[in-house]
Amino acid sequence: MKLISLAEVGIENAAAEVAAGLRQPGAVAVVPTETVYGLIAKVGDEAAFQKIFLLKNRPADKRIGWFAGNAGMLEAHGVILTGLPEKLIQRYTPGALTIIARRGDGATQGFRIPDHPLLAELLRLMDMPLLQTSANCSGMADAGSCGEALSQLSGEVDCAVDGGALPPGACGSTVVDATGSVPKILRQGAVDLNNWH
Repeated sequence: MKLISLAEVGIENAAAEVAAGLRQPGAVAVVPTETVYGLIAKVGDEAAFQKIFLLKNRPADKRIGWFAGNAGMLEAHGVILTGLPEKLIQRYTPGALTIIARRGDGATQGFRIPDHPLLAELLRLMDMPLLQTSANCSGMADAGSCGEALSQLSGEVDCAVDGGALPPGACGSTVVDATGSVPKILRQGAVDLNNWH
């Protein structure tokens, strides 16, 4: 496993190293986000997708969200943003809001446009969405540091970025179902949607 210190190498170098790693088939990385430490991998990499479930001991029926750099990146990968998803994107992103929208194939997809400089640079370099989920064992507390994340996972990731400990009280994203005409909050997190109009 390659361990990268964000403080030592900086945003651009760290993003370049992670991007190079994620281009290898089956690669999964641990990274800091503006909410909690997360696991990321390339969308469409089936081996990496399966590895995430094994690392987290995650139930097979649970979905995995995406990180995206912008709305255009999502639309290019089949996510339909017309209507409520687009309104939520305009008002709350980038930030800690996971939006569930419909896809062109009839399925749904949860996604987040993150507000973290490392992830923004990484998404720019990869030019595609990334699989993302919290870097903790399923059912356990979110990881607030790189060490916590690595100690919880069942197995080894390909690379990890140590961005230091997250602020006390950091929590996961708010998850909202935007497939209807009004947002339905599935998990309350860092973003308050009570006054979304």
